[in-house]
Amino acid sequence: MIGSRIGHRFDPYIYNLIRRLLGDRGNPNLFTLLGLFSTVLASYLIVREYWLTAGLAIILSGIFDIFDGAIARRLGKVTTFGGFLDSVVDRYSDLLLLLSILIFYLNSGEPSLVILTSFVSLGTALVPYVRARAEAANIPCTIGLMERAERIILLSAGVLFGWMEPVLWILVILTHFTVLQRVYYVWKKLKSPSSNQTLSQKS
Repeated sequence: MIGSRIGHRFDPYIYNLIRRLLGDRGNPNLFTLLGLFSTVLASYLIVREYWLTAGLAIILSGIFDIFDGAIARRLGKVTTFGGFLDSVVDRYSDLLLLLSILIFYLNSGEPSLVILTSFVSLGTALVPYVRARAEAANIPCTIGLMERAERIILLSAGVLFGWMEPVLWILVILTHFTVLQRVYYVWKKLKSPSSNQTLSQKS
């Protein structure tokens, strides 16, 4: 939702910052991988219970995720592989963070929160999956309350301020709500005569 509303409005400012640091040599795929590294670090810190540092590492991974897209667009380095790599790394990052939280609750002997985190992981995996399946059917599907930016903001707040349990409840409700939103949206699109006519022309 945040990404859909803001779009790429901050790209010039982000690019100017990176350009001052690196000139025109920015590599978007490098920033994608740095984001993954920051997530791996954050996941390790969560398991070790270094919550403050873990929260800062999650924020850093989100910053790298913003940088890679901005650099790719401003330098004309948008590629099919770059988009593919970014999507794969995002999935790893999302699920690694939740896996580390799940391990923490397993070690703490809190089975109810292990189950809750597992259902958050399901919703988190399904939100982008539904979008990918919709786009495979030529239906753009970026709607939904709980896209990746919102999930990262909530997780970082939960880790930083010790709000993990309420954040997990928010995530479990809103990720699955977003899945249902997208399923309903695709169903409506496929029911409309114009969509059916377009799809039949392409097939």
